[in-house]
Amino acid sequence: GKLFEIDNIPKDGIGVDLGERSLVKFEKEIKKAKTVFWNGPVGVFEIEKYAKGTNRIAKILADMQGKAVTIIGGGDSIAAIDKAGLTEKMTHISTGGGASLEFLGGKKLPGIEILPEK
Repeated sequence: GKLFEIDNIPKDGIGVDLGERSLVKFEKEIKKAKTVFWNGPVGVFEIEKYAKGTNRIAKILADMQGKAVTIIGGGDSIAAIDKAGLTEKMTHISTGGGASLEFLGGKKLPGIEILPEK
């Protein structure tokens, strides 16, 4: 594949992974965080040549163990973390990625609403 800036991807092309410059920017921002919620791979990680970005983000999060809370949401993200062998280095893993995003966005979820306040 060819490397394109995000604004220059051809009309008939698709972005399949992050490039090195984007990964450096992501790493810089992630390392500043005290809590990171990751929902969704950053590339087509199922195809090895497009898994670099997803694997690198997973490694960055794993390296934050003990320095930040890392929450992984959703089946694809969990699969990527599992494939990288980094599951045990994450603070929390939730299969409900979409529901987690809705909850963080303030939506009332029936399964949460019925739980006692304590």
